[in-house]
Amino acid sequence: MLDKLYKYAILSTTGGLIYSFIEIMSRDYTHWSMFLLGGLCFVLLGLLNEIFSWSTPLLLQMLCGAVIITTLEFITGCIVNLWFGWGVWDYSNEPINLYGQICLKYSCYWFCLSMVGIVLDDYLRYWFFGEEKPQYKIL
Repeated sequence: MLDKLYKYAILSTTGGLIYSFIEIMSRDYTHWSMFLLGGLCFVLLGLLNEIFSWSTPLLLQMLCGAVIITTLEFITGCIVNLWFGWGVWDYSNEPINLYGQICLKYSCYWFCLSMVGIVLDDYLRYWFFGEEKPQYKIL
């Protein structure tokens, strides 16, 4: 039990730090809620290979990852931006947005970024936690 807790704490922290770094590099700041969201997204991306087999195409995993991230972004946005009014982000000026919390452009970014998250999580699990060596099928 403690081994799993330790593993997911490490993976979540890794995902949170990476996402916060990406935000700082792209818009010069981040918010602590993005650390939590990034960590949760990273852990959930890693669980895709627990649900699917290695024969599941990476592109399908990436699509699932983009849906997961977009869904969590919408839920988080509704809480931190619409409910608490913190103004962490606002996609209102982006085409094809929903309440300014998600938009098609960023969902496409999440599709691409999910590949990095899936592969990195798989290799971290392999290198540090002795899990199965990653193997991917693109299509």
